[in-house]
Amino acid sequence: MDVLRTASARRTFKWQAAGILARTSWVCWSCRSQFVAPKAARRTLATSTTTTTPTTPDNKPFYVTTPIFYVNASPHVGHMYSMVLGDVLKRWQTLKGNQAILCTGTDEHGTKVQRAAIANDMDPKQFCDLNSAKFQELAAACRIDYDRFMRTTDQDHVEAVKHFWLLLKEKGLIYEAKHEGWYCVSDECFYPESQLEKRQDPFTGEVYVASIESGNKVEWIEEKNYHFRMTALKDQLLEFYKNNPDWIVPQTRMNQVVDWVTNNLEDLSISRPVSRLSWGIRVPDDETQTIYVWVDALINYITMAGYPYWPPGREHLGGWPVDVHVIGKDILRFHCIYWPALLLALDLPLPKRILSHAHWTMEKKKMSKSIGNVVNPFYAMERFGIDTMRFYMIHNGGIANDADYSNDWLTVEYKKHLQNGVGNLSARVTRPKQWSLRRAVQSYQDGTMLLQSTGEPINDSCVEHITRLDKLASTVDNEMLQLNPSHALQKIMGLIGETNAFISNAEPWVVVKKQDSEALVDRIILTAGESLRIAGILLQPFMPDKAAQLLDLLGVENHNRTFHHARPLVDATYGTAFRTFGKEGIFPPPILDDIKGMGPDTGGKKHSSGNKPSSGNKKPTA
Repeated sequence: MDVLRTASARRTFKWQAAGILARTSWVCWSCRSQFVAPKAARRTLATSTTTTTPTTPDNKPFYVTTPIFYVNASPHVGHMYSMVLGDVLKRWQTLKGNQAILCTGTDEHGTKVQRAAIANDMDPKQFCDLNSAKFQELAAACRIDYDRFMRTTDQDHVEAVKHFWLLLKEKGLIYEAKHEGWYCVSDECFYPESQLEKRQDPFTGEVYVASIESGNKVEWIEEKNYHFRMTALKDQLLEFYKNNPDWIVPQTRMNQVVDWVTNNLEDLSISRPVSRLSWGIRVPDDETQTIYVWVDALINYITMAGYPYWPPGREHLGGWPVDVHVIGKDILRFHCIYWPALLLALDLPLPKRILSHAHWTMEKKKMSKSIGNVVNPFYAMERFGIDTMRFYMIHNGGIANDADYSNDWLTVEYKKHLQNGVGNLSARVTRPKQWSLRRAVQSYQDGTMLLQSTGEPINDSCVEHITRLDKLASTVDNEMLQLNPSHALQKIMGLIGETNAFISNAEPWVVVKKQDSEALVDRIILTAGESLRIAGILLQPFMPDKAAQLLDLLGVENHNRTFHHARPLVDATYGTAFRTFGKEGIFPPPILDDIKGMGPDTGGKKHSSGNKPSSGNKKPTA
């Protein structure tokens, strides 16, 4: 863990050195009358007069965030899915040559964290340190290229939250009142009665009140606390949604948000009495109250971007406004109603897009520790490999609809797309001694082979394939711009399937036996080699290690692995492998026996139908 902390410190120092996260000691509101900050510090402190910039400066980094994850329990495969989605979006921008940053981390305050610490007989901070480390381990294990691992217990974040609170108060948007209502500890929010229903525990028979939205139990709370005048922002919110209909992906979730704001919006209770919640950030000028965990948590996204120390006119250098918030559909309301309302209140720029993904289920049931159907991502990666899990998460994961997790189906997908797809194609192109990929690459470079239609079926098939290949990068890029990494990956794998079909029809192992066949064989191998090279380049954000191995096998130089090179016939230097991978190749046969200790939380049960399990997405064509 020291290594992880050191890496995080290096990333923070990198931004500090660039002047993006300049740190100045925060001064409490009551002390400001006795303290005059240096002029430089006063210039960089964000105030409520910040205005939304109509256009994004060219030097703003592309900023992606994952949710910050509750530390009340260990990470599961759903957390991995959010992380990998964010990582793929960041890596895609990097592939295109754009500066990009990614923030992930842990949400460490609130009632359920406090209760979990007590249940484990631990000090809250000690409990958070222990569980936050597990999420850092997960990020490292699944190759998440984050620029900061945010913890809401970090001092700069505490300062940012207090500063944000004081600006809200300064604008008259916070007031104190008695609050009573149904509170859900699991969701850390109050629910109106219209959003509640009675349920019965199937095991104990207990009847209880639960949220319709999440299914979690609620309890009646009466207390005096602070409120945010969120209803004052109702018209602005609805106007924003109207003017930005594509703000939420998938678009169907915008209807839920608009309906909630239209029919259920209330002023937001934004503090809790210390007598009920002591583990959190205290209200700056009232030590008897703790700031509501969701107000605390949401501000992490601007803490990462350097808030509140934003030089006028240079607020964008830290990345804000965020380009993509990656969130699960269960936290839609907090990110798409509470968060924009808080930002509008201080005239801060709103996020550009929200990617609200669906959940992973097990046999169509929500994963739950009590049921025992939670997938442990560490065990899954140990069994199938990091990149295989990343591939499966993105390729089969749901954005609009939930996807069902199954080890059996993961094995099917691995064999189809990776072992028999990429692995088989790379073996066909690089292994046989009857032809040479390097010679095929050189053949078009020295002018002996031009991909022009000749009327000869095999040659014309090569021309048609290269023509389709020329459109692949832009097609995949368009899917990524639409925030649909799943479709983007399916397009790449579709190319691999088409290329395997092409080479089966072309039969170079037959053609090579004919007289004067060298030029035609080179055409076939070059066409397949170009498909592999371009696919390998485009696969880098999805499967960084395996894509690198594939490009090494093809002999593609590191400086020729950019998005610009994902076009046919732009690299005449490859064709000689930098390394070999033995008889089993890049994608060896999967391990079918269970790893000891994986237990029931791995999703390894057979499906009653004997066929592929259903998922939220249609089955992609290979």
